[in-house]
Amino acid sequence: MSEAIVECSGLSKHYRQGKIKVQALQDIDLRVEEGGFIALSGPSGSGKTTLLNLIGGLDTPDTGRILVGGQDYSHLSPAKMADLRLYRIGFVFQAYNLIPVLSAIENVEYVMLLQGVPKMTRQERAAAILHEVDLDGLFDRRPAELSGGQQQRVAVARAIVTQPSIVLADEPTANLDSKTGEGLLGIMSRMNAKHKVTFIFSTHDRLVKDMARRVVSLRDGRIADDRSK
Repeated sequence: MSEAIVECSGLSKHYRQGKIKVQALQDIDLRVEEGGFIALSGPSGSGKTTLLNLIGGLDTPDTGRILVGGQDYSHLSPAKMADLRLYRIGFVFQAYNLIPVLSAIENVEYVMLLQGVPKMTRQERAAAILHEVDLDGLFDRRPAELSGGQQQRVAVARAIVTQPSIVLADEPTANLDSKTGEGLLGIMSRMNAKHKVTFIFSTHDRLVKDMARRVVSLRDGRIADDRSK
């Protein structure tokens, strides 16, 4: 068995909607091995995005424990948690979350800028990863000058360029047509194989579930099924 990159045990999380308590997750146990290509699936409200946010350190559980690369989140200060997100975790969002005033290559460079990577190294790495996601000739275009599929490829390039341990992708194909979504997933699958980065998707998309090597299905905040292919 490969080494676990993510270990979740006894995770529970609730939110308040006015006076109503909504249980988003309840008693979740999940182990993700290094190099995985995994889909978290389920209907709206099933808890898949909440689970993704907890793994990414964007939210905190009410109860339970999360370890990423052996680091226990409950033992990390806010500064250490921010460092872990900066250096170990890449994020791909449904809405792309690119910086509108920056070009494609500048968007990809941005995380490396936060890391203090020298300018020439940033530019070389960003150009190389944009080439990998088939965006040659578009380096200087701003997000508004790119199609949805091209913007999402920039977002994937930005997530992977720092060689994180994990990339968390929340509904990455939701705003794309099926052909563009299939092409994007193919790129991420190749990057998973080449760079050995673990990908965890939150998705409704049948295409993502078909391409994933493991599908974890959630319903009403619990794991209903967990199947590897």
